[in-house]
Amino acid sequence: MLKTIITQSFICLAMLGFSQEEPIDDIDNFEEGVVDGVEEIYVEDAFTGSRIINGHSTTTLEKGSLEVRIEHRFGDFAGVNGGTQQWFGLDNVADIRLAIEYGISNNLMIGLGRSKGSGTPYRSLVDGVLKYRVLQQKRSGMPISLAVSGLATYTYMTKSSDLTSVSSFPKESHRLAYSLQLPISKRFGKRLSLQLTPGFTHRNYVAADDENTLFNIGSAVKFSASPTYAIIVEYYHVLADKTIRAENFNSLGVALEIQTFGHIFTINFTNSKGFGETQFITNTFSDWMEGQFRLGFAIGRYF
Repeated sequence: MLKTIITQSFICLAMLGFSQEEPIDDIDNFEEGVVDGVEEIYVEDAFTGSRIINGHSTTTLEKGSLEVRIEHRFGDFAGVNGGTQQWFGLDNVADIRLAIEYGISNNLMIGLGRSKGSGTPYRSLVDGVLKYRVLQQKRSGMPISLAVSGLATYTYMTKSSDLTSVSSFPKESHRLAYSLQLPISKRFGKRLSLQLTPGFTHRNYVAADDENTLFNIGSAVKFSASPTYAIIVEYYHVLADKTIRAENFNSLGVALEIQTFGHIFTINFTNSKGFGETQFITNTFSDWMEGQFRLGFAIGRYF
């Protein structure tokens, strides 16, 4: 119930914000450009990096820029698998992801990554990302930013000889999963940013008690305490039948973002183990209320 209330609050706030079309006068940083002979003044991105905590933002890399990403997630902080015996999860590595991303243009980026795959039936994962920013918030006229983010993952894990297992992969296409998300963001002044992310994921092969296609509504809020530090909360609500997916939970994360020259460093706590929409949206089995959240970090280095 609490998570649903949080989500609905984000939606209401965002809808109120999106309906405003007045110029934003208290943002210091603007990006100027000329389109069809008319000067355009864009508002600084609502979220600094191409990702928020787990999900994608509306931000894309600049043309010709390369980002190297390292993402790490430890074990449960508390609960039966955490606490002092596991040194609050630091003794266990839940997952790690290495990736490179490249800006083809200021609005189009691609990425390739590899993760171990943890806490899900799918291991040894390779993912490919394609994101295009359709709209960018302007000081006047355009009140929001909008992007389209597509993700595909492939598992090359050794298939199981147990034909009842989800990892038996009767067909090669069963190793594939896809996600399409439509992040919509708005920046309010210097300190507050909001985002909504409707979308869906599809897995070609799932267990009998699961669903191949799942729709979701993601939400995120960012409060910038200074140009360097920001607090972020991100939540993804899966629109699915709970009687079918009784063991699944919605992904909830809280993070501290630290921005320095050429780096974005994020320290987060989240109940999801896996990276990427085909993992954290569909396969989160940990409950915050049971202490089943974990410390993680992400480092992005721009070149």
